[in-house]
Amino acid sequence: MITDVHVPPAHQQSYGTAYEQMLEKVRYEGAYPTRERAEEAVRLILSGLGRQLTGDERVDLAACLPLEAARVLTAQIPDPQPLTGWAFVKDLAARSGASLATTRWDTGSVFSAVAAHAGHDLVTRILRQLPTGYALLFGRAELTTAA
Repeated sequence: MITDVHVPPAHQQSYGTAYEQMLEKVRYEGAYPTRERAEEAVRLILSGLGRQLTGDERVDLAACLPLEAARVLTAQIPDPQPLTGWAFVKDLAARSGASLATTRWDTGSVFSAVAAHAGHDLVTRILRQLPTGYALLFGRAELTTAA
């Protein structure tokens, strides 16, 4: 688990600012009326992603995200059987009580901000680790291997 025990106060402020900027990006991308609504989406989606990711990709993604977002991601224990992209959305909808359409929208909005922090190469590695269906959630074409 990531802690801020060894983070100097000057860096803690920049993490707060980075998280605020992430929330604003999600609020803008998702057309949410308030920052609080954007934060609800961020927490739901990052918690779900934290249950899916393992290994170096999980560690590297946490290192790219603002501290507050990394904490949400890493607070989750990965599920032994990762969900497909569609099952991921259905699981989040069931947990939040939201519709599938709303949850799909939330996922795309949050994953857009995650991709901005992670960069193209890390997102590609993450997509290679996860089952099918996540590429579309990240706004990409589904990756396939050549025959």
